[in-house]
Amino acid sequence: MSDRSRPTLATVAALAEVAPSTASLVFSGSTRVAPATRERVLAAAAELGYAGPDPVARSLRSRRSGVVGAVIGERLASAFNDPVAVQLLDGVTEVLSPLGVGLLLLPGDADRSGPTLAQLAHVPLDAVVYATCGLEDDPALDHLRRRGVPVVAVDGPRVDDVVFVGIQDRRGTVELARHLAGLGHHRVAVVAMPLRLDGTRGPVSPERRARTHYREVRERVLGVEEVLGAVPVWETAANAVEEGERAGRVLLDVPLADRPTAVVAQSDVLAAGVLRAAAGLGLRVPEDVSVAGFDGAELPWLPPVRLTTVAQPTAEKGRVAGRAVIDLVAGRRPDDVVLDVRLSVGTTTGPAPR
Repeated sequence: MSDRSRPTLATVAALAEVAPSTASLVFSGSTRVAPATRERVLAAAAELGYAGPDPVARSLRSRRSGVVGAVIGERLASAFNDPVAVQLLDGVTEVLSPLGVGLLLLPGDADRSGPTLAQLAHVPLDAVVYATCGLEDDPALDHLRRRGVPVVAVDGPRVDDVVFVGIQDRRGTVELARHLAGLGHHRVAVVAMPLRLDGTRGPVSPERRARTHYREVRERVLGVEEVLGAVPVWETAANAVEEGERAGRVLLDVPLADRPTAVVAQSDVLAAGVLRAAAGLGLRVPEDVSVAGFDGAELPWLPPVRLTTVAQPTAEKGRVAGRAVIDLVAGRRPDDVVLDVRLSVGTTTGPAPR
């Protein structure tokens, strides 16, 4: 069908014998139109094959695209394998979907965190949620701020003109470290999420830790060290079970005198990998080594244990971020929000072996 013969709102209104403004109210979902008139307009639209107003033209008039971007710090395959990322995005969409707002996922890849500037330059966005990444020096963040696109940062980045929604990362790991110290653990190692997205894995030097811009990674290490002092930290290349298993094998497959009596993983997914490594090495949990995580995620495929973890309200964090987006688009600046966490003691931590 050519543009000239394509039905328009005006032709629909003429067939339904109503004013174009009345037809427009019908397609906008207004309740100010009588039911009989609404049915007549919709019947005319169906007869003409009219699907509704052009969304591009409508966004130009309203200066709203109806699209909120969600910046994902890795490939979508990795994000969708992370139950915390999925639950967070579900919380955001729970708030935005009933308002007719679409969520556009803006993923990164193996070499970068989030979308490129070229990708962002061509995408009309009402707001952006930094969902699973948080670099303060991200050039994409500067680009969005220059464009005047409102930004909500979940867990980071934390900068002055960006709304922050986070959790008590350090307080949660302080409680976890106190729990382990109370059980007699002094040799404790940390399996950390990536400090920077550069594919690095291995022991972390103080210099590299000082350069990390992932706020939650830094805070979760500092929480452990606030109680136990300096601890060895093994950085993973990704938040994945396989990475946790690789780190667990390196840390646990050593002479008994050098082996940590407890391993704190910065996510439940990484902790699941450490548990798998311990089992592969013939170590009993918690008799030979205690293992703890962070998140309180649903992991139905985990071995028949109850993981000791710091539980965070992930879905609520997403809902808070969604409500912040609504406020920002309406011209209101919401307050930053930091949600509480709680220690959940399971069966994977016990007294330090003698």
